[in-house]
Order: sequence, then C-alpha cells, then structure tokens
Amino acid sequence: MIYIFLFLILLIIDQYSKFIVDRTLSVGETIPIIENFFNLTYVQNRGVAFGLFQGKIDIVSILAVIAIGLILFYFCKNFKKISFLERIAYTMIFSGAVGNMIDRIFRAYVVDMLDFRGIWSFIFNFADVWINIGVVLIIVEHIFFNRKKRVK
Repeated sequence: MIYIFLFLILLIIDQYSKFIVDRTLSVGETIPIIENFFNLTYVQNRGVAFGLFQGKIDIVSILAVIAIGLILFYFCKNFKKISFLERIAYTMIFSGAVGNMIDRIFRAYVVDMLDFRGIWSFIFNFADVWINIGVVLIIVEHIFFNRKKRVK
C-alpha cells in the first residue's frame, strides 16, 4: 500500500538524518550551508515545537502517544471517506509524530538540526517538516476542495 511505503520512506529520512547529526556534530555545533540563511545546527530538544515545555519529556511523551493513537484511529476509521490528498496528509503527520516519538523513547530528547536563521530562530527536523506539510495539505483540502463539493 502506498501509504505504508510513504510512511516508511519519511520515517527513514527523518531517523537517518537525526542519526547522522547525532553521530557527527556536537550539541550546539553549526555548519553553514547557505551563509546567513541556512545552517545545520545540532540541538537536543527536550520539549515540543518552538522549545515549549522543555524538560517535561514525560508529559510530552504521553500526549504524543495519545495524539499518535488518535491520528491512526481517525485515519483507519475514515480511510474510505477521506480524499487521496488527506490520506497523504495524515500519513505525513503520523510519520512525523512517530519519528519524534522514537527520539523521545530512545534518546529522551528530539534531535533538531534544520536552522533557517535567515527566516526565524527556531531549529527543527524532518519529522516537524512532515507534520507541517500534512497540516497545510489538510487545510488546502478543506478550503479549496471541500468548498467545491459543497457548492455542487
């Protein structure tokens, strides 16, 4: 099934990138890729997005497990009702959530490395990218495609 394949590919990209960063960089080390815009910076995030809830890994992990379960339940229950785009979106969100949960379980922190200093000060990882793309796809689906269904 395409969704399982997509899930595995996204999870492998996320986990492999974190493995490489964890093995080759020291915490806080930065490698400029595009001067004054994009860097690889190794950060150990012990909270959630944007550094919120730092040091509360137990609470964050419990909430993440609940979120993963709810996403999987919704996806399986509504699989035939939701569009192809939504299926891709939920697969991406699920993959990102699982990728970060793997870090929390096996490292007790999430490895972040994507540092776009030219845009903002937050550092994130591929799992975060997958989650955000998934959310954007769901919003696009509901704004542009569900609207057309209601008009008919």
